[in-house]
Amino acid sequence: MSEALVVERDGRVATIINNDAPRNRMTLEFIDQLETTIPEIEKDKSIGAVVIRGAGEEHFSVGMNLKQFSEGAKAKGSIFGMLDQRLRVIRKIELSTKPWIATMYGYCLGGGLELPLGCHFRLAAEEGAKIGLPEMDLGTVPAWGGSARLTRAVGRSAALDMILRGKMISGPEAYRIGLVQEVWPSHQLQAKAQELAHELAQQPAAAVAGVLDTVVRAGELSLEEAIAAERAAVEATFGTPDQAEGMRAFLEKREPRFHNDARTRNSRADSGKGIGPGN
Repeated sequence: MSEALVVERDGRVATIINNDAPRNRMTLEFIDQLETTIPEIEKDKSIGAVVIRGAGEEHFSVGMNLKQFSEGAKAKGSIFGMLDQRLRVIRKIELSTKPWIATMYGYCLGGGLELPLGCHFRLAAEEGAKIGLPEMDLGTVPAWGGSARLTRAVGRSAALDMILRGKMISGPEAYRIGLVQEVWPSHQLQAKAQELAHELAQQPAAAVAGVLDTVVRAGELSLEEAIAAERAAVEATFGTPDQAEGMRAFLEKREPRFHNDARTRNSRADSGKGIGPGN
């Protein structure tokens, strides 16, 4: 029996694969393994960024395996115990000290959108993506934080339009409303996600962690609290080898050589016709 979750490594980038092709349902086994994998990634200083995707090229995820609903409720003590675990897992991703990147292609429905909403970057396929929260068709509402995070990502009007009408939107439409940062042709999507991950993994880790902390929590805090959190992040980076190297490089008018890895400035938009920065 194959593992529900597979982790691949390429230098400082870890790729997490939901190994349930072609639909890549978010099974009980996948969520259990993801919950134990996240803290392992957090502790591993050799990992600087994470990509999460589905196995194969058809779909990111159709969401929860509804056939496991009763089994999951029994295993976790109740339906809400099962839902709480999924909320907890997505929150751990959201509060990670390392950037997480979701690649969205084919069906990205229900939990297949709610999990990416907890990630820091979302890249979508230019063609074939069907992104939505169809819980209305089941007579209920999004249960893994989807309504709250979608509203924060795209605004109230667009969120209501998607959720109440059960709309499935394309990659370009997701980019238009601010749900994803970039859109690429399907055959380039995974490679572009890896390029982005390597770019982010080369940044100074303490500074990345500080930015993630302040930006992710900014919407949950008052302005004064958010500025205080930013100040704490600044103080945490000053005096580190990477901060000293960054200052020296600026004064010497050269590219910094951070401790994390050799740094490059090659544009990820040099090839293909992706929608996003520089296009």
